[in-house]
Amino acid sequence: MFRGPKRRLDEPYIAFIGGTETYGKFIDRPYSALLEKELGQTCVNLGCVNGGVDAFVNDPTIMATCNKANLTVVQIMGANFLSNRFYSVHPRRNDRFLRASTVLQAIYNDVDFSDFTFTRAMLGKLHLLSPERFDIVVTELREAWVARMRNMLGQIGPNAVLFWFGRKGMSDDAWDKAANPLQADPLFITAAMIDEQRPLVRDVVQTVPTDVAKQQGTKGMYFAPMQAKAASEMLGVSCHAEASMRLAPILKRLL
Repeated sequence: MFRGPKRRLDEPYIAFIGGTETYGKFIDRPYSALLEKELGQTCVNLGCVNGGVDAFVNDPTIMATCNKANLTVVQIMGANFLSNRFYSVHPRRNDRFLRASTVLQAIYNDVDFSDFTFTRAMLGKLHLLSPERFDIVVTELREAWVARMRNMLGQIGPNAVLFWFGRKGMSDDAWDKAANPLQADPLFITAAMIDEQRPLVRDVVQTVPTDVAKQQGTKGMYFAPMQAKAASEMLGVSCHAEASMRLAPILKRLL
């Protein structure tokens, strides 16, 4: 199930795939909806809450929809949201941890993996126990992400645009040097990893919301009182407005 309203696919359209930001949780008009008005072309929002590459690459219907689009904007999603040699995630809700492989259990034989429901919590525990062993996990996740992205972009075809939408910009800085490093999004993704994908796409676009936009917080968002904390951690209405303004002239040029 995707965010409505339902769109016709028998006329020209732009497809958007990505995680919670693309879906626009708590947002009345996420950046894809703003772009539809700006570009005057149907924009199909295929975003998935807590989705990673796995939510899309293994779905032939989504891949066919993207392949037929005039353009497909692919939000860059974290490497923690995909199954790999060390652990498996839920095929749709990619933030959900399912099971650890025997390899990971051997590396972390002091961990009871049945305690975990979410991948980020599990990774946080592994890092806390042993940063040295955790480097092996990060290397595996990055390699899996690069390979899975190459697969997905191959299925989408030549008319894809990669879109970085996060609080911090792309870099090759050590991931664990920032404050609260495991809360970063997209997690573990470096500029070098994205450079490997450039030959497969039309362009790479980066939007880092301004301080002014981020300071708007949850203004204009819709959520129940119990969801206030979750909403405060999202990129808000002003951030989506800046994303659409950044993407609009580039997509116009590529259409």
